[in-house]
Amino acid sequence: MQEHSYIPFTEEMKKEYTILVPTMLPRHFELIVSVLRTYGYKAEQLRTSGQKIVDMGLRYVHNDACYPAVLVIGQFLEAITSGRYDPKKTALVLFQTGGGCRASNYISLLRKALARAGYPYVPVISFSLAGLENHPGFKLGLAEYHSMAYAVLYGDLLLTLVNQVKPYETERGSAEALAEAWTARLGKALGAGRKIDYKKVKETYREMIADFAAIPKREKETVKVGVVGEIFVKYSPLGNNNLEQFLVDEGAEVVVPGLLDFCLYCVYNNLMDFRLYGRGALKYPLVKLAYSFLCGKKRDLSDALVEGGFTGMTPFEHTTTLADGYIGCGTKMGEGWLLTAEMLELAESGVKNIVCTQPFGCLPNHICGKGMMKPIKERNPDVNVVAIDYDPGATKVNQENRLKLMLANARDNLHAAETAQG
Repeated sequence: MQEHSYIPFTEEMKKEYTILVPTMLPRHFELIVSVLRTYGYKAEQLRTSGQKIVDMGLRYVHNDACYPAVLVIGQFLEAITSGRYDPKKTALVLFQTGGGCRASNYISLLRKALARAGYPYVPVISFSLAGLENHPGFKLGLAEYHSMAYAVLYGDLLLTLVNQVKPYETERGSAEALAEAWTARLGKALGAGRKIDYKKVKETYREMIADFAAIPKREKETVKVGVVGEIFVKYSPLGNNNLEQFLVDEGAEVVVPGLLDFCLYCVYNNLMDFRLYGRGALKYPLVKLAYSFLCGKKRDLSDALVEGGFTGMTPFEHTTTLADGYIGCGTKMGEGWLLTAEMLELAESGVKNIVCTQPFGCLPNHICGKGMMKPIKERNPDVNVVAIDYDPGATKVNQENRLKLMLANARDNLHAAETAQG
């Protein structure tokens, strides 16, 4: 058997196998897992963290691979070798865009690592709209993807509400506790298998927003800090050393663009393929419909936030225009033009302090993130952007010192602006 043999996930496996899901956005992925359970899959999200994950990844993945690959594969291998699961009744799932990125090689790297560790028989499922592989026991249709779209919407709403409440809560942990309670409640609803009633969804939005609005808060001076970057280290506490919590502990309000924007970016890139290169003419009407559907859902979500007294979201149709004059929308490797656009989106919305998370080995991210910082600063001199590198050798102390320096500059700028206003 070759090191990277492709083991299909069969219909028989669906009945008995536990499918392990890696962590990236814990609440989003918990809701997605609930959807998978609705359709008969025994799925579980991994929540493990710590140096043992990095060590396991480095043991089985070449250290020239990108840092997210080290972490994702390390987390999987730690689970398989831990004794918590029966390797002969366990499968792994990797979420893939299928684009021109090192992430498209994760699945081969993972299979090679499993073979080296003595588990070549563990199936690895490619979860991708690009249809990279065939797994007879893992077939998702329109109903499943429709439910997952709402899992993403609910996840983005929780992400936004927690970030806008957490710095001001009078009782530490209130926002997180409420978010956990809502995640469990939403998971049960998504896992019940009922047909989604959009009127009910919007009622749920309003109820969630009202609950977070009712959390006791205090007035305090805060610096708003945006977080952008490669998708894994941008969102995953495992990948960014709990960046969001560190910023909150330092007195900042964190602003993070939601996962829906990345989904829209992937859909929009298909539209651009047709407009720029004439590719995908047959699927263009369907892709355009999906794009309009998701943009409409984001507008409704943003409107609900504003009505509830919170800050809304930038329409994605506007986000697509922000990178004009900086980078072309045909630049779509990794986070591509979206990374540049998100920095400009944050700046336009008044979030002038931005952390750009840079994982080792992600060349597109370095070009579209760190590489675009100079032109962004030249045209927007009030924007304070700092790139933070994440790799197995980077020390948390060094990362936090750079963040503290950025926050000190941000506070000085805030005080200067207040003084100028009288």
